[in-house]
Amino acid sequence: MNNDLRQRIFRIRGADQFNSIALEIFRYQSVSNPVYHAYITALGIESASIKSPQEIPFLPVSFFKEHKIITELPQTVFERGRRSTSAGRQEKDLMPGTAHRPPHAVFESSGTTGSATSRHYVSDLSIYEMSFQTGFRYFYGEPSDYFFATLLPSYEERSNSSLIYMMNNFIRSSKYSDSGFFNNDPVMLVRTLENARRSGKKCIFLGVSFALLDLAEKFSPDLAGITVIETGGMKGRRKEITRQELHTALKTGFNVETIHSEYGMTELLSQAWSKGEGLFFSPPWMKIFIRDPLDPLTLFEEPGRSGGINIIDLANINSCSFLSVGDIGKLHDDGGFEVLGRLDNSEVRGCNLLME
Repeated sequence: MNNDLRQRIFRIRGADQFNSIALEIFRYQSVSNPVYHAYITALGIESASIKSPQEIPFLPVSFFKEHKIITELPQTVFERGRRSTSAGRQEKDLMPGTAHRPPHAVFESSGTTGSATSRHYVSDLSIYEMSFQTGFRYFYGEPSDYFFATLLPSYEERSNSSLIYMMNNFIRSSKYSDSGFFNNDPVMLVRTLENARRSGKKCIFLGVSFALLDLAEKFSPDLAGITVIETGGMKGRRKEITRQELHTALKTGFNVETIHSEYGMTELLSQAWSKGEGLFFSPPWMKIFIRDPLDPLTLFEEPGRSGGINIIDLANINSCSFLSVGDIGKLHDDGGFEVLGRLDNSEVRGCNLLME
């Protein structure tokens, strides 16, 4: 896709713009993503019949474990294919085969012991960077204005973690040189956080749930005024607890009024953020739908009903923007959503949010 579309994605301001671009990307990916094309064909769905985002087929995220999900068709080929389609040729004749560049990166999920991991082939890291930087600004402001401290021991062990890539970018962009990863030195972490708080810096402390709990129980640092963000996941290190129990323990241990959360995954290039009470909001180019758990091709139209989460992430231009994930969620009237747990028979994602 061209640079103009990339810019338009991150300038979306309303539902009409979102719907128009979502359909444009769907038409592109339904032709030029071999796995997604085959999936739509197997469902017996004609892509030309899709008239709204609600009608778009969502690819099960489990496909990222077994297939190379990539859409990377040269613009000239795409334009030629689109013109040919409008002239009456069949879209299946326009499949490009392996017409794509080598990926800039391959992000890989942590998985659980003995389980397969998802791999997200990212052919243009600048799109990912634009997505998480613009998304962060949308919810928190300029990343450079913050002091960042992270506690992600189970992620930093992997060089191909999309979360580590994002946080490393934020740390490097910070105007505070003491921002960084503190996985191996909790004493220095506590000292640095308390110094940052006393100096009046705008501070974000982000960590995986089990590590945050360990720090709160062993040190009980006074982090009043610091934004604490949990990314979820006990990684098998501790007993799973509800999000409410987690946040209560962290608020007490850190002396903060609220705990923020981040909702992201290897297969996405965008994140949703919660500023408290587990209520997430996504940026304008990312939208959440709730599907009927008994009929995965049916979406619930009204808020308030629990079901499987479907996600449109328009930043996934070069992989697949339309994903059906294994989390259970619920939409609210104000556009926010909750993550309530995992569907039956779904593998527990390494970085999943906790059961509600």
